[in-house]
Amino acid sequence: MTTFGTIATASELSAGATTVDLLALGARRYVPLYRQRAMVLERGLGARVWDRDGREYVDLSAGIAVCGLGHGDPDLLAALADQAGRLWHTSNVFHSEPPLRLADELVVASRFAERVFLCNSGAEANEAAIKLVRRRAAAQGRTPERRVIVSFRGSFHGRTLAAVTATAQPKYHEGYEPLPPGFRYVDFNDVAALEASMAAGDVAAVLVEPVQGEGGVMPAADGFLREVRALCDRHDALLVLDEIQCGMGRTGTLFAHWQDGVVPDIVTLAKALGGGFPIGALLAGPEVAETMQFGAHGTTFGGNPLAAAVARVALRKLASEDIAANVARQSAALRAGLARIDRDGGVFSQVRGRGLMLGAVLAPAHAGQAGAICDHAAAHGLLLLQAGPDVLRFVPPLNISDAEVADALARLGQAVSAHRRACVEPAGG
Repeated sequence: MTTFGTIATASELSAGATTVDLLALGARRYVPLYRQRAMVLERGLGARVWDRDGREYVDLSAGIAVCGLGHGDPDLLAALADQAGRLWHTSNVFHSEPPLRLADELVVASRFAERVFLCNSGAEANEAAIKLVRRRAAAQGRTPERRVIVSFRGSFHGRTLAAVTATAQPKYHEGYEPLPPGFRYVDFNDVAALEASMAAGDVAAVLVEPVQGEGGVMPAADGFLREVRALCDRHDALLVLDEIQCGMGRTGTLFAHWQDGVVPDIVTLAKALGGGFPIGALLAGPEVAETMQFGAHGTTFGGNPLAAAVARVALRKLASEDIAANVARQSAALRAGLARIDRDGGVFSQVRGRGLMLGAVLAPAHAGQAGAICDHAAAHGLLLLQAGPDVLRFVPPLNISDAEVADALARLGQAVSAHRRACVEPAGG
């Protein structure tokens, strides 16, 4: 193979640039979409990360529920290194072995699917699901106005134009009008509202998260998904479950909907499926497994050998009994620790969610302060997320240890105390 030299690319920073220099560079060069905290993370191990200045943090964010096996998992590293030395990319004009095996393993693990579409992200998986729903409706002879997809207020389904339209939160729609037609919104956990929305017979699918993530870590009420399934059956509509955040063991079972006793037509996955390596998947049940035929959809990078090799190992480990047991144990420990913190501070009104997808809802006196508490947490060596202005979100690695949970709770207690002091001290005091 012929090799060629490289041409050095210009950079305004030296190799010895400080954190301040790097943050200033980001402020100049990034499209300003994010409000990132003033740190530059450099390495991670398990549920801990370190920034480039040597500060250590306990990570209860896991890359927004992505690093389900924590940082630096040796089995994921080995899978990536092995495949990196073999084949990185082929395109979908040719086969390679890792995605073939991953597709088969996802079908077997799912207990309902017959076929799989591999892509790169959760938004892409949901975009594919939306297209699949409409393709099936068209094949049934439904006119475009009878291909409505119902989703739920508080949902989040991604940032592509169709996925963001399915996301029933107006703040994500602003400035992107005109939005694609064919979506309808109802209140989450409201069976009567859903039934009324389907009465006209124009609904092709219902799209729902078993546990809403961005909507405040809100789980489906007992029996709700069974009612949704029954309504879908009555109206010949598909049940599409978005398990991008709540799936892959996060709620205590490999698939969150197993706890609800329903069989979906489509499930979308991403996040923890790759353990931090970008990948998404659509799982198609028998009703829709043959709907998409040659040329109906596609992706350049989806199902590439690197991502599939890593995801195969992640899937196997996340499906283990050890992970399920640890999720149950650490969920209980987090709930107990949050209750202790609340007895001292009176900050939370409730803790909700399933498994290691928990939301601590702030009491009225602290409403709107989730971001401020996350700032205090970072200052005390704890990486924490919010789910809206009123909810602290806990989505740690699923293999987090007893010691890491205890350490995280101690740091959270310090952060909450600092927040309470800041609330009572006068400005500049």
